[in-house]
Amino acid sequence: VQLVESGGGLVEAGGSLRLSCAASGSTSRTYAMGWFRQAPGKEREVVAAISKSGGNTYYADSVKGRFTISIDNAKKTVYLQMNSLKPEDTAVYYCAAGASPFRRVVNTTPNDYNYWGQGTQVTVSS
Repeated sequence: VQLVESGGGLVEAGGSLRLSCAASGSTSRTYAMGWFRQAPGKEREVVAAISKSGGNTYYADSVKGRFTISIDNAKKTVYLQMNSLKPEDTAVYYCAAGASPFRRVVNTTPNDYNYWGQGTQVTVSS
């Protein structure tokens, strides 16, 4: 499975961006999906995640109410809508896919994921 992120960029505080992650390759099965981010000098952290079924989601406390994860299985694409962006949201954002056997489980740690995209830079200016 190959994952390609897009949609990052430079935005002013309070602005919005939508990240996309397109999957290709062996996508005949569905995957649990997640968005992670890593700022310079910090560990990679989960931002949002969605179960294989698409019915369950998880958001980090720092982004609740501002970010929304969604998935379009027909297009094999997962999205992260980011609103009310803050300078502390600045990071490289990674999309990840996990071959979880459970349809309703949301995975929130990097070790739960098998495939990663190359990352897309999000910079929020103050």
